[in-house]
Amino acid sequence: MSILSLRLPQSIHQNAKLYAQREGISVNQLAATALAEKLAALAAEDYIAQRGQRASAEKYAAALDLVPDVPAGPGDVLP
Repeated sequence: MSILSLRLPQSIHQNAKLYAQREGISVNQLAATALAEKLAALAAEDYIAQRGQRASAEKYAAALDLVPDVPAGPGDVLP
């Protein structure tokens, strides 16, 4: 495990203490969890962007052609 020294505005530190106490965890654990969540969101964004670059209008149209042309079911019609 590594050590990270972090400077926070007092208001953020106070909120971190409050929520850590509410969750029954340390401020360290709260910060580590928050950072892990943010990193996961950024990684997901990168993944989606990479997948988008492989997109093909032709393949999309071909996939839509496979969808049966049937009337919408109850509750699937816009008002």
